[in-house]
Amino acid sequence: MGLLLSKRDIKRTPTVVLMGLGSSGKSTLLFRIKTGLVMETSPTVGFNVVTLELNKKTALTVFDVGGQGEMRANWRYYLEGCKAMMFVVDSSDRASIGEAQKALKNLLSDDNMKGIPLMVLANKKDLPNTMNIREVSNQLELPSYKDRAWQIQACSGLKGMGLQQAFLSVAKLIKKS
Repeated sequence: MGLLLSKRDIKRTPTVVLMGLGSSGKSTLLFRIKTGLVMETSPTVGFNVVTLELNKKTALTVFDVGGQGEMRANWRYYLEGCKAMMFVVDSSDRASIGEAQKALKNLLSDDNMKGIPLMVLANKKDLPNTMNIREVSNQLELPSYKDRAWQIQACSGLKGMGLQQAFLSVAKLIKKS
């Protein structure tokens, strides 16, 4: 799914990092918002990068970074210069929410992330018995992050639900910061 961009394209639009544990649905939701289609994905090795034109005035360059355990040691290399972070959580996977909380806390403690806005995407809301927004927020300890603007959005990468709203909200958070 990767798309090659020139340095000029990347500098022209704010850079957003899309991160989360493996199998949370990062590539699926990014491809869905970019093309409107559902694609079969496999674990991302490295990263994908796309420029999303959300409307005539708003575009974002999004780095979708692999979230498998062995990839997380490299996450810090994608944080420099980013203007916002989108952290994707599989809201149907209660067993991994503690691991997601630790990963998010580690990311936000990086010096490059000081004051950077955060959007949490509670993905896979099309599945039964998912955690609600309040539960995800509390499990990730989002209310404790007083040093940055943050929001949480329910979404479904497969259905496309909530994606446009989430990316537009990120663009607004970037403009405010």
